[in-house]
Amino acid sequence: MTEQAIFERIKTEIETNPVTLFMKGTADMPMCGFSAQVVHILKSYGIPFHTINVLEDYDIREGIKDFANWPTIPQLYVKGKFVGGCDITMELHRKGELAKILKDAV
Repeated sequence: MTEQAIFERIKTEIETNPVTLFMKGTADMPMCGFSAQVVHILKSYGIPFHTINVLEDYDIREGIKDFANWPTIPQLYVKGKFVGGCDITMELHRKGELAKILKDAV
């Protein structure tokens, strides 16, 4: 699959779903600690969010890193915009800023 096709798939996912998390595993069974932390934070807000298990699709796993120019997973997108990875999401949550970002999304 070409990079352009991969980017189109990613773009469709983040534009179709107000809150999208590219992660390792699923919300019910995260496959890494960082993904689990972000899932826990998102669940604490009681809002719906869409997850994409990058372990199931090599093209997406590698493509998402180039799409956001961010080298790690998980990656959180809200209303089509990249919010950050685990550390940034945790910091925004701690400061109360993530609640404002998510409130406008759902």
